[in-house]
Amino acid sequence: MSPAGRERAQGPLLAQPLKPPSGGRIAAYLGLFVLGALVGVAGALLQAAWFPGGLLLALAGSAGLFLGGARAARSRGGAVAGAAGWLIAVMLLTASRPEGDFLFAAGGGSYVFLLGGMAVAVICATVGRGR
Repeated sequence: MSPAGRERAQGPLLAQPLKPPSGGRIAAYLGLFVLGALVGVAGALLQAAWFPGGLLLALAGSAGLFLGGARAARSRGGAVAGAAGWLIAVMLLTASRPEGDFLFAAGGGSYVFLLGGMAVAVICATVGRGR
């Protein structure tokens, strides 16, 4: 049966009822979330240590995680789960501590890492495979 014939027989894809995700998919998304947090912490340390090569390596690692998560999960949710972990870890690292310590300096490399990582996350979630 052709795809158009299947759509007529089952109805449009948007009219299909939503099913809750399986336990394996939830575990995969949770693993991608934790991996995103680890990549965010590693990238935050790496981008300042070996500028500009560390910045490019940190952004490439983030892009690899986001796009790989989307491909592994066969959905955009894989990229979103990794990006959410990355974003939460990086935002927590940008906050200064009461002692005055901070991890991100007010330099161009830090801003490129923050904004570039967010842009890469959006691009990979958009390019990632849909339903």
